[in-house]
Amino acid sequence: MARKLKSDRVLFVAAIVMVCVSVVMVYSASAPIALDDFKDPYYFLIRQGMWAVLGVAVMALAMRIDYRSYRNDPLIWAVLGILGLMLAATLFSAPINGARRWLSIAGLRFQPSEFAKLACVLFTALMLERRMHRINEISYSLTPIAIVTAILAGLIFVEPDAGTAMSLVMVVGVMVFAAGLSYRYIVGASLVAIPALAVAVVWESYRIKRIFAFLDPWADRQGDGFQAVQSFIAVGTGGVTGRGLNESVQKLFYLPFAHTDFIFAVIGEELGLIGTTATLACFCVIAWRGLRISARAEDRFGSLFALGITTMIVAQALINISVVLGLLPTKGIPLPLLSNGGSSLLVSLLGIGILLNISQHESADA
Repeated sequence: MARKLKSDRVLFVAAIVMVCVSVVMVYSASAPIALDDFKDPYYFLIRQGMWAVLGVAVMALAMRIDYRSYRNDPLIWAVLGILGLMLAATLFSAPINGARRWLSIAGLRFQPSEFAKLACVLFTALMLERRMHRINEISYSLTPIAIVTAILAGLIFVEPDAGTAMSLVMVVGVMVFAAGLSYRYIVGASLVAIPALAVAVVWESYRIKRIFAFLDPWADRQGDGFQAVQSFIAVGTGGVTGRGLNESVQKLFYLPFAHTDFIFAVIGEELGLIGTTATLACFCVIAWRGLRISARAEDRFGSLFALGITTMIVAQALINISVVLGLLPTKGIPLPLLSNGGSSLLVSLLGIGILLNISQHESADA
């Protein structure tokens, strides 16, 4: 029988700390470009601060909504339908940096793909709870999940946003495997995905260039390898203690997207190994508490939902940090809870709010 518990304080504190660090580091990383582009060094700071306040408010609200109320088929299908239409609409929006990932409503610009990830996690958790007793009967258990995931990931992929599409598929794969799907199917799906991924890479010339730049960024340090090389310089020059807050040199128009995709590099340069280690420690705490909540949830829906949210945040963080450190090819994917960007911050805090509510319900025999 379930018993009421207080929300996970460790997870809550970790999230608040990350949001505070985000506001500070976004200002530090963005001030030069904000001054150059908008004649206001506080341009991105103000916006990130507003999103942070909104995100914390949404997290607080989500903490108070019983996660079991999300077992609502009409609501889930309505949300999936709206987000599907929004993702399709982005394909007709004005491109930004060569990609069509944003919609603007009443002057508010956001990325539907960020919300689609959370919606897909919710849908997958609900379907798996109902059908996991026959999980290895693929046509019965996984067909609806596969169709919804393929549609959402496909629309995100053609924006183009291969990184987010791949992370979405990864999260769903982790949830399905945790539900008990035989590893044989996972291996089989991986073997099918490898040639499909290879085709996707060779289909676009810029993806091939990114692969070569990943293998040897110094071969074209002023071209395709420029981002990676500048990121290496930023992280490397930070040393143990860093240059000091707001003292980054690479953010002065050397490191592209310093306040978004490469904010971890600025943390490394300004706060050094101490700052990057602390950042990694915070994500480790989120992973630890999220998995703990998943293991102690009172039902399978809560367990799978918590696992999906945790994987969504931590896997994206791992991908972003790996790109910054040259362990993966360059991808335009933000660092959750830290990078500039309202959609990513809002969805991450919404997800953590749901985790905190799930933590209030723990199985009596956990």
